[in-house]
Amino acid sequence: MTSPTSRRTVLTAALAAAAGSAGITASAGPASAAPASPARPSAPQAAASLVDNRFWHTYTDWRRGSGDGTRVLAGRRPGLAIATPAGRTDYTDPHTGESAAWEYATWTSPLHRSTVPATELIASWNARTPTGTWITVELSATYADGATTPWFVMGRWASGDGDIRRTSVDGQGDPYSSVWTDTLSVDDGASGVRFTAYRLRLTLHRTPGTRLTPTVWRVGAMASDVPDRFTVPAATPAHARELRVPRYSQNVHIGQYPEYDNGGEAWCSPTSSQMIVEYWGRKPTAEDLAWVRPGLPDPQVCHAARHTYDYAYGGCGNWPFNAAYAATYRDLNAVVTRLGSLTDLERLVHAGIPVITSQSFLEEELTGAGYGTAGHLMTVVGFTPEGDVIANDPAAPDNEAVRRVYRRREWENVWLRTKRYDASGRVRSGTGGVCYVYWPVDPALGQRRVLRSLGLA
Repeated sequence: MTSPTSRRTVLTAALAAAAGSAGITASAGPASAAPASPARPSAPQAAASLVDNRFWHTYTDWRRGSGDGTRVLAGRRPGLAIATPAGRTDYTDPHTGESAAWEYATWTSPLHRSTVPATELIASWNARTPTGTWITVELSATYADGATTPWFVMGRWASGDGDIRRTSVDGQGDPYSSVWTDTLSVDDGASGVRFTAYRLRLTLHRTPGTRLTPTVWRVGAMASDVPDRFTVPAATPAHARELRVPRYSQNVHIGQYPEYDNGGEAWCSPTSSQMIVEYWGRKPTAEDLAWVRPGLPDPQVCHAARHTYDYAYGGCGNWPFNAAYAATYRDLNAVVTRLGSLTDLERLVHAGIPVITSQSFLEEELTGAGYGTAGHLMTVVGFTPEGDVIANDPAAPDNEAVRRVYRRREWENVWLRTKRYDASGRVRSGTGGVCYVYWPVDPALGQRRVLRSLGLA
């Protein structure tokens, strides 16, 4: 791992350093683990579920929010756009030093009371940002005693990089919680501090004096309180199926584009995202790929890396930025969430929806991987009749070697656990079932049922 200490990885920076000496070959996005802090009064006892999802995306959803200068778009895919700007603001891009004036409009969601008193919140969004436009996504959470956090920036985002450099924002927090790249996390989960509700705020920006507008189709968050655990209960195999998902290796891109974290091990997330984008029949155009150096293999993977790159994080592993990239393609929805069990993942795959999962493990913990990782994304595309996991694992020497079959019990544990031991025997964090789910705006009936049952559709 090459993450600077100012950003959060799937494990801690200390693990990243230890892993580097232990043959780590893959990298991923940030997650949680934070220093202790004073406790607030705890929330009521959590519900049986560990995850709560709430996404605003229907016409009624947008109408129920509070807009200032925005308008609600009806139709097949309702959304939010600029009507008459609420004002003008200056923004100095911290990554270029360039300052510019922008017109803006805002929309604030209603307060959502989570069914899960949560230790973590991860926002995600789906939007279109034509040249000359961009968006800011902010989140303010409510603690169990009714106090609220400041408005934290969860992303300044554009699909391109000509107007601003898309970025997370470091150094945000209050006495009880902190933003770690893409995750708002309670600093000390053992203290009893919990988030019980939250609001999201969108700010849509455009070049002054134009009629340009971003369009936002979906915004929401996943709230979760996954307990500390080194192992998880075994789920009984339920469905055998393998989906025909394109296979791309991240490793064929080693050393490509240093400005986007140098390819190879750093590109597991965009490589996985590109596999599923193409599974759903979408892909970049020849014009989109014209910037890629001629002769490079799978130029669409280079394209995905460039368009998921977080200039503050210094890599392509920002979870919501990957979902937002996928949703730039025609009629695709994309969210970041957690699943509670391997059974939930099987249900999605059985319905025809592949899933990108985040996990960390030592080489000996996942038979057949041939590597260990402080954090890695792969695409689950199926299950064998015995229940073993079929994954398109981009940490492969070439595209032909991407398909892997992993032992069910091993894979289940490394994906769902929240605690693990590193090569030195020290306790480190795991991602606890984090995944990306991408699906079309008009899914099949069976797909819609599964998505709704998980709070995603």
